[in-house]
Amino acid sequence: MNITVVGTGYVGLVTGACFAEMGNSVTCVDTDESKVHQLMDGNIPIYEPGLEAIVRENNKAGRLLFNTSLPQAMQQSALYFIAVGTPPGENGSADLTYVLNVAREIGRNLQDYAIIVNKSTVPVGTACKVRAAIQSELDARGVEIEFDVVSNPEFLKEGAAIDDFMRPDRIIIGVDSERAREKMADLYHSFSRNHDKLMFMGIRDAELTKYAANAMLATKISFMNEVANLAERMGVDIENVRKGIGSDSRIGYSFIYPGCGYGGSCFPKDVQALIHMGDEFSFDTSILRAVEERNQAQKQRLFEKLEQRFGPDMSGRVVGVWGLAFKPGTDDMREASSISLINRLVAAGATVRAYDPIAMDEARRWFAPELFERGQIVFCDHQYDALADADAMVLVTEWKPFRQPDFNAMKKLLKHPIIIDGRNQYDPYALKAQGFDYAGIGRDLG
Repeated sequence: MNITVVGTGYVGLVTGACFAEMGNSVTCVDTDESKVHQLMDGNIPIYEPGLEAIVRENNKAGRLLFNTSLPQAMQQSALYFIAVGTPPGENGSADLTYVLNVAREIGRNLQDYAIIVNKSTVPVGTACKVRAAIQSELDARGVEIEFDVVSNPEFLKEGAAIDDFMRPDRIIIGVDSERAREKMADLYHSFSRNHDKLMFMGIRDAELTKYAANAMLATKISFMNEVANLAERMGVDIENVRKGIGSDSRIGYSFIYPGCGYGGSCFPKDVQALIHMGDEFSFDTSILRAVEERNQAQKQRLFEKLEQRFGPDMSGRVVGVWGLAFKPGTDDMREASSISLINRLVAAGATVRAYDPIAMDEARRWFAPELFERGQIVFCDHQYDALADADAMVLVTEWKPFRQPDFNAMKKLLKHPIIIDGRNQYDPYALKAQGFDYAGIGRDLG
């Protein structure tokens, strides 16, 4: 098939590359000329394992092209995926400016029947707005052209997006016409030999499914973090509790690992957007509000554990931080717990020495330049360099190189043998036996 994907961000680029990998002819469109030229040269602006190779191979084979002109790309296809950003507004609502701008441009240039697919995460009712925007432009042109709007939300985990797309758990497609249904079934046939994975439903149903899925996962995380904080006060090891409840098949082990809060481009934004949708329909989403509040509070736990040891004034203190990205396998810094921690440490007078295997270049954009100029934040070339003369080490992101470090070397490098484990990666009993002052999430056992 000939496919146009509008947007070369995380979702758009993965979508376009994976469709091309299956033999389709794909043109990815973006208004950012520098990004398009970068992609044409085989350089990927985001970090996602396996993506660079797929983009380069399919671009070389002529199946994956890049363009800044949507009208030009539209001449080659009748299947358009909208995969542009929907950033949160001040009130938590999803900003549909980019989505509707694309819809209007499609309407201004549409010549024949086409299917417009919302791949971006959008609120319930967005398909109707996209349809209206396109129809408005067609009316202004005085032409009658049939088209269908489809909802096809993405379910991609950063760090595993290629595998998620090529071997999906499910493919959700919201349609309201048999013509669109047949076309989408043909498109996804290669990705769903097991037809149980292909799930057709109403468009509004599909739009809400995406938000409900992310909100459910965020709820599991926040619930477990709340129980972990209670466990600390009761002298309970949350790790045993996690294993105990995870063995229940109704609960499972996924997303019940206590930590220092969730981040990224999906969970925070989608929970906030769903809360806003509730407000629009005069419905109090009390559970989701609690999920959001717990997550914001959880991002402060690492600083609070340091504050318990050093007090509120940390002038002259040096804190080594391992991990900056919101999760391993990505350079995404959006809503990362490291941001909250580092900003509070700097405000308290501390110096931060940090290391991340992938995200340091991206992380520089999230902190004021003067903090680096004054040496209040230092990004190190090696994970152990971040511990040199530090008063404590904080693990924020559980990258594999941090899983089994040399604790003897760490103890020699640190001024004080303090480890704050934001992901419960280490054995508190073993570390305390080695003389470390260890604190995890729900594992402060005295």
